[in-house]
Amino acid sequence: MHAPDDDDWLYEHSHVLGERIRAERERKKITQERLHLGAGISRNVLQLIESGRHNPTLFTLLRIARVLDVPLADLVR
Repeated sequence: MHAPDDDDWLYEHSHVLGERIRAERERKKITQERLHLGAGISRNVLQLIESGRHNPTLFTLLRIARVLDVPLADLVR
């Protein structure tokens, strides 16, 4: 498999991940306040993740998935 010459694809995936998190949060009527507190992250970090401007750690993604009560795979597919 040939790797892309640039990292644009990573940024696109980051935006898609953020959109999935936001969509799932809104679908379940969970506020940003409840999600960031439940996941143990700051509200600012959650906002950056949802906007695709932050590279969350695996642990952060696992915490978010747990609060949203969805498998991590549903968010990162």
